[in-house]
Amino acid sequence: MTNKKQSFLTIAQNKKTLKCEKFLDEMEQVIPWGRLLEEIKPYYPISQFGRDKTELELLLKIYFLQQWYNLSDPGAEEAIYDRNSFQKFLDIDLISSNIPDETTILNFRHLLEQNKLPERFLETVNQILEQKGYIMREGTIVDASIIKAPSSTKNQEGQRDPEMSSTKKGSNYYFGMKMHIGVDNTKGLVHTLKTTTAKTHDRDEFYNLLHGNEKVILGDKGYYNEKDKTSFRNQNVFFGILDKAKRNQKLSEKQKRRNKKLASIRAKVEIPFRVIKCQFNYTRTRYRGLFKNTMQLNTLFMLTNIYLVRKQLLA
Repeated sequence: MTNKKQSFLTIAQNKKTLKCEKFLDEMEQVIPWGRLLEEIKPYYPISQFGRDKTELELLLKIYFLQQWYNLSDPGAEEAIYDRNSFQKFLDIDLISSNIPDETTILNFRHLLEQNKLPERFLETVNQILEQKGYIMREGTIVDASIIKAPSSTKNQEGQRDPEMSSTKKGSNYYFGMKMHIGVDNTKGLVHTLKTTTAKTHDRDEFYNLLHGNEKVILGDKGYYNEKDKTSFRNQNVFFGILDKAKRNQKLSEKQKRRNKKLASIRAKVEIPFRVIKCQFNYTRTRYRGLFKNTMQLNTLFMLTNIYLVRKQLLA
């Protein structure tokens, strides 16, 4: 029996570090926990009900686990009991620690949403990254992407989400919302997020995605406008929106070469979308209405920005 115990301990001590453990360890080191907790404290009555700083940090970590692993409130509670990597990240053990239940997790998420703290999270992290030289604010790349929403009417209201809408992309129809982002043209980090219903044209949010100090503006042909081109060039701003063919007139070879060159630079804007959709598995809205989903997207893009420069931050 002793040999078996020793064998088991040896295996446990020498086991391979899992990919999820490595990811969580890196993110724990680079997330500015102190600054984010300071944003929450004015809205979180620590002195009441025996609440303390440890509980606040624990709930924030659980909230981030929900974003990284696309977990519902009950799903998060269950995953904490089930996954050893989560327990290590949260620094808890199932015997001696009080594990927040799904209602506590939900109430904490509602507190963040109601006070628009995810917006402050994105702003705070971007301020830190700008101070470290990762966001230069010299140029902006703009883009938009659709997030599908459940089209089912099997709910209390008996109808689809009225704040979502249908739109056609290519030959396919989608029901949901649209996220519009402006990213730094050097690192591809998101500095501005706007959300709309899916049928809103990308160009409608164009100016809202700019911070106003751009020397370079890039985007796909959906953002092209001749007046904008003239206006920005008169301001000595490089207008890198891809040229769009006019009716009954094809693009010249020069325009095609220009578009190809700009497209490779513009591709940085696709990286944040890829991270939240593929890395964080965010492919469908979790909540009804634009507000809650917008709050979640603020958190997702904040975590994406940190994820994209985590190696530099660790160094």
